[in-house]
Amino acid sequence: MSEPTIFFTEVNERQGAFTRRAFLLGGITGLGLAALGGRLVHLQVVEARRYQKLAQSNQFNFRLVPPPRGVILDRNGVTLASNRPNFRLLVSRETDTDVEGIVDKLAQLVPITDERRERLIRDIKRAPRKSPVQVMEDMSWEEFSRINVRAPELPGVTADMGEVRVYPFGGAFAHVIGYVARVNDRDIKAVTDKGLSIDPLLYNPGFRIGRQGVEKAFDIELRGKAGAQKQEVDAQGRVVRNDPEGDIPPTPGKEIRLTLDSDIQQRALEVMGEESGAIVLMDCRTGDLLCMASAPSFDANRFVKGLSTAEYKALAEYERKPLLDKAMSGTYPPGSTFKPMVALAALEAGVDPNVRINCSGGWYFGNRTWRCWGRHGSQNMHEAIKNSCDVYFYQTALKVGPDGIAKAAKAFGFGQIFDIGIPGQKKGIVGSREWKREANRNPANRTWFPGDTVNYGIGQGLIAVNPLQLAVMTARLANGHTALSPRLIKSVGGVERPRGDAAPDLPYAQEFLDYVRGGMIAVANDASGTAFRQSQLGLGDIRMAGKTGTAQVRVFREGESRKSAGFRWGLRDHNWYIAFAPIDAPRYAISVLIEHGGLGGGTAAAPRAREVMRMALLKDPEIRARVEQPMPMPELDPAAPIEGAAPEPAIEGAALPPATPEAPQ
Repeated sequence: MSEPTIFFTEVNERQGAFTRRAFLLGGITGLGLAALGGRLVHLQVVEARRYQKLAQSNQFNFRLVPPPRGVILDRNGVTLASNRPNFRLLVSRETDTDVEGIVDKLAQLVPITDERRERLIRDIKRAPRKSPVQVMEDMSWEEFSRINVRAPELPGVTADMGEVRVYPFGGAFAHVIGYVARVNDRDIKAVTDKGLSIDPLLYNPGFRIGRQGVEKAFDIELRGKAGAQKQEVDAQGRVVRNDPEGDIPPTPGKEIRLTLDSDIQQRALEVMGEESGAIVLMDCRTGDLLCMASAPSFDANRFVKGLSTAEYKALAEYERKPLLDKAMSGTYPPGSTFKPMVALAALEAGVDPNVRINCSGGWYFGNRTWRCWGRHGSQNMHEAIKNSCDVYFYQTALKVGPDGIAKAAKAFGFGQIFDIGIPGQKKGIVGSREWKREANRNPANRTWFPGDTVNYGIGQGLIAVNPLQLAVMTARLANGHTALSPRLIKSVGGVERPRGDAAPDLPYAQEFLDYVRGGMIAVANDASGTAFRQSQLGLGDIRMAGKTGTAQVRVFREGESRKSAGFRWGLRDHNWYIAFAPIDAPRYAISVLIEHGGLGGGTAAAPRAREVMRMALLKDPEIRARVEQPMPMPELDPAAPIEGAAPEPAIEGAALPPATPEAPQ
């Protein structure tokens, strides 16, 4: 019998080796089981919610639901921008989608031109898989129904109802409110360049972003917060059913209320007619802008849908520039409407307003004759404002100098950009010796010459303003105490914005302001004033003060008439008129610009200012009550006979009055 291969000399030695091996294997097995159990506990207890969500995400998808864009209202709650239902047609591309075939089938159901077909095919192929591409919007109910009936035959095609921006007043508020348009690559790049995360809404088909005015400045506030629609999907990602209980409702955008009055704004566009220019009306007490109209305008609803290249080119190349907001982006020489600033600077500089200057129709200075529009004779400051005498202000400007005039102009709002909440304002030019040194690179052009001052005195040359600045100037003059700031945004999301009367006092003596206002009152109420006939409101004892202006746009040759007869539109002078009313307790200030309206601000601008001012005054409850109050009866002499009264009863026995001889026939 052979001996065993492993020989233990003792039984205890063999038993110990077996025990150590058993413990080692048992320990390894136990550790494995413990690790497995721990992992199971971690997955089923700690990570249970996470994996539950992952499982649900495989079963359910959430479709982004854009929120309703916030509405924009006027000061009285009239809707200026809102939303309306919009039937849309969308196509989502799958891996095996026959894009050309789908588009051809859709062309049989809805109108799709050949040019549109090629663009759609390109857009759908470029879009990420399952990302919907908008094929059509504003479908009729018949088209919408036709698509839904054929939906089973059109994989990836859906027709749903969204919202689209609508502007009820068309072009009346287009420049102020702006418009919305589709998101493009430049919008995405602008967000990434700022280092911000991209809002998923920007990738949503049909979503539009603010492009101009209030829509652009308050795009984030108006945009709101997106919601989500819960949908059950199959393994291929196709929607099986909707789960309304899991929907997340969107948060609508904030409501924005403007200080504008829709009635006054519309009236301003009506009186402008076919003219090009702007009208700005401002509250002299609060700084609220009640009207900021620019003409001609454009229909903002057309921009929401998208203009064709030909349509946009026609707007952009039209000489009257409907795309330009002339109320705050167009700058022009103020002409004679600048003379109140020259007069105020002269009073501040110690110029005696009673000193008279003779106007013979021109004044020879600097080897040339500086013309006046009339022959006014001997003029003091009050008469020069009333008659808008150029010769008086030529010489007065030389006495004051450009820096004093510039100081007054800046104190009343020229050369400033006001914080009204929307972009696009142009600062303009307020000339001074320092400004000319800094603005010109050529040393020969840095010197301020006396001729510059002469031109400056009548609002020409190195001075350029916009209608908003002129309205602010007029409102500050009318207020007489406070350097009012204009306010356009009344509230955002129900939170009131600061008023414009929270401003410092004007840095000029009250007597100087009263004197200048007196000259403006004479312009509109003295029978010889430059705008007497055009400034009569016809509202009882309520009167308006004003100042006309003519801004020259080119140099006229010797002996050439400035009446614009025979000149094409672009060569005519600009018309200006500024005014405030009532003169005893100013409520509203207005500035009116008529581009290339011809000679004399009283011919084109003043009548339009009168009509808009009438509308504003009649809408004011206090003013209307004053207008409707009966005029007081004139005082009569008790002893005087009353015309039309019944004769006294006859007294018996009294002598008859002597007969009056009849007049010869």
